[in-house]
Amino acid sequence: MEIPSKYRKAMLEHAAEDHPNEVCGMLGVLDGKVMAHYRISNAHPSPYRYEMDAKEHFMTLREVEDAGWEPAFYHSHSHSPAAPSDTDIRLATYPTNFYLIVSPCEFDGNSQKISDNAQVRSFLIDDGQVTEEPVVITAHPLVRYIKGFFIRSKRVGVL
Repeated sequence: MEIPSKYRKAMLEHAAEDHPNEVCGMLGVLDGKVMAHYRISNAHPSPYRYEMDAKEHFMTLREVEDAGWEPAFYHSHSHSPAAPSDTDIRLATYPTNFYLIVSPCEFDGNSQKISDNAQVRSFLIDDGQVTEEPVVITAHPLVRYIKGFFIRSKRVGVL
């Protein structure tokens, strides 16, 4: 998956703003390239779990699909590295879509600090099987003309 640096930064900023609670959102992906970033409210803010607000999830999913993109889902881990937890694996419901986990912290035993080398990792999760997919951060994303944007979006950025 190719992620423009501005979207990596946006996901990590989102995670840092609500730290220590987990955050969540969606990405619009076309041919393996992230085209848009959307924040979605965590319906149950907590440092240990997230649940996308159902209405925002539905509206954003519809907008992403109407644009001809595939959805990818992200959330943060504020107290652990960017790897799927048992709960993440159990609750994964989209076997062909990417799940990204962002962790703005470095971990050393029980301590943590916001890191300059924060993690953004991508996974496919299908029936309990986890496969990590490579993430490439691009400095200069290609600009594409896309039809079908909606004003009602909470879109943070679109190429």
